[in-house]
Amino acid sequence: MTNRIIPTLLRTQVVTAAVLAPCMGQGLGGKKLTNRLDGASGPGSVPALLHRNAKKFASAPAYREKEYGIWQSWTWAQTEEEIEALALGLLSLGINEGDFVAVIGRNRPRLYWSMVAAQMVGAIPVPLYQDANAEEMAYVLGHCGARFVIAGDQEQVDKVIEVQDQLPEFERIVYLDPRGMRKYDHAKLDQYMELQDIGRSKRAELGAELEARQAKLTYDSTCVMLYTSGTTGKPKGVVLSNRNVIETSKTSAEFDHLSQSDDILAYLPMAWVGDFIFSVGQAMWTGFCTNCPESADTMHTDLREIGPTYYFAPPRVFETQLTNVMIRMEDAGRFKKKLFDYFMAHARKVGPALLDGKSVGIWDRIKYAMGELAIYGPLKNTLGFSRVRVGYTAGEAIGPEIFDFYRSLGINLKQLYGQTEATVFITAQPDGQVRSDTVGVACPGVELKIAENGEVFYRSPGVFVEYYKNADSTAGTKDAEGWVATGDAGFIEEATGHLRIIDRAKDVGQMASGALFAPKYVENKLKFFPNILEVVVFGNQREECTAFINIDLTAVGNWAERNNIGYASYQELARHPQVMDTIQAHVEEVNRSVAQDEMLSGCQIHRFVVLHKELDADDGELTRTRKVRRRIIEEKYADIIAALYDGSSSVSTVTEVTYEDGRKGAIKATLEVRAAQVQPVAQKMAAE
Repeated sequence: MTNRIIPTLLRTQVVTAAVLAPCMGQGLGGKKLTNRLDGASGPGSVPALLHRNAKKFASAPAYREKEYGIWQSWTWAQTEEEIEALALGLLSLGINEGDFVAVIGRNRPRLYWSMVAAQMVGAIPVPLYQDANAEEMAYVLGHCGARFVIAGDQEQVDKVIEVQDQLPEFERIVYLDPRGMRKYDHAKLDQYMELQDIGRSKRAELGAELEARQAKLTYDSTCVMLYTSGTTGKPKGVVLSNRNVIETSKTSAEFDHLSQSDDILAYLPMAWVGDFIFSVGQAMWTGFCTNCPESADTMHTDLREIGPTYYFAPPRVFETQLTNVMIRMEDAGRFKKKLFDYFMAHARKVGPALLDGKSVGIWDRIKYAMGELAIYGPLKNTLGFSRVRVGYTAGEAIGPEIFDFYRSLGINLKQLYGQTEATVFITAQPDGQVRSDTVGVACPGVELKIAENGEVFYRSPGVFVEYYKNADSTAGTKDAEGWVATGDAGFIEEATGHLRIIDRAKDVGQMASGALFAPKYVENKLKFFPNILEVVVFGNQREECTAFINIDLTAVGNWAERNNIGYASYQELARHPQVMDTIQAHVEEVNRSVAQDEMLSGCQIHRFVVLHKELDADDGELTRTRKVRRRIIEEKYADIIAALYDGSSSVSTVTEVTYEDGRKGAIKATLEVRAAQVQPVAQKMAAE
């Protein structure tokens, strides 16, 4: 299907697009432009960057962490000393060059330091998702053959101990937080700061060895190994070199004019490539300060206190923040609500234009300045965005209304497109070229092309070295010329060079009528509603599209409280008649929107169910980065899918769930199957 339909839609963009110009200041001449960055223009490894920063920015803050309500700070000089002490401690344990060191825990300076310390001694850091269960950790630890684990706390230590019998190469755990660890058998356990003290005491003995190992590090030495989310199968270990990390950090920092004076808040999973680049790569390149919140519960408070100048969040974070704002305004007094609505209407009218430096009338500027004093400024302060100079979102499409809301406040929110294999950056939006319907232009040093089947390919200095122990997948993803298949279908706008993503190429299919099936397009439209958390659309090779929907418990629960509607559980609230009516109205509104798109009008949702539970990574339904595992969901909920297509008005089901403590259980439910009104399908595409 894809080979037949998508080339027609994309006008067969087979040749490499000249898309570097918007980033590099060159003209669009219709030929392939190349700006490959092949040599180091400075220190050739992350530890070398650390050494440079310790001299150049010695007394400037490098890392901060809030603990017990108090911010602690380390300068670059102190950071280098802390990292070297840990590196010497690892040498005392007998760590070898090429060993893998797993790092597990929440965002903390000492865990970031452990990754750099591992690099110093010639080992390879492998950060893991802290919310992964023991079985998931066992796969990654076993696959890379980690000899050492550096764990944040007792919870992570327990998970490793639970599976240590499955790990023949595992030897020792270094734990950071000593709480709860006193009575453990320490035959294979070392306390982080005690290991640092051992390292300091052996500096005279091991210092020369540490210097020798650092001297061996080159631009092509392995910097880190990060595992993919495993959407369709087992996670793959993506090997990234110093070249990948440093060149990407350098060009992306220059693109957004990042400097040593910037601040970021490190709160996203350490195992995610974006966090590694922002909190290690770009931090080491620019010398800016990485701030770690006290906990997930205090993240928003800590965000307001730090006031980062450089900020990244997936769309769901921005959606949740906006939902909370709108909930609070619903509870506000009449005057405050009217004032908010009045000035926000004006902000939507002129805010983005002001942000982009476009011409705006003097009265509109005065009114916007009044709004800044009364509404926009206090709201940005509440959100923690008062100082944000550059903000990014990526991972999923963000709703145009949500995107425009933040930009209307004067927040420079932009979109980027990337993946682990690219060391994050493939495309990004330059200032003045920010739009909600594209993911920007090719980043400096990146080349793009669209294959005949519509799949997006790229190559750049950030292209990964290989998938560890998986030569077949490496060859299937990266060709001999360095072009990498993204797995996404999209096209490049000829006039602007902006890339637009349609869907995952493997998910793009064909309806029985011959019309295009692109589930992500419809799912994202539905997720723009605050009441909807997650959506999974079905319909490939079928006559009609159907959907599973998860409600957003926070938004819908607040609505229930305001309307004095009692409920005892997610399941009870999800099947409430008024909730079902509201979700149906959202589905039908999206159907009307989709019907206007000739290309995708066949993707309207005919029938849907509101699921009795949230899709959960612990149940295998989502990845740890909250990507839907479609094949698993199709198998697990086959009975519900069958009811969506056989005309049933309801379906009874039993679903296995995993509780927070790891125990398994089951929940029973009878779900209502709702039919949604659809619009006439455009006939042109169906006929092609």
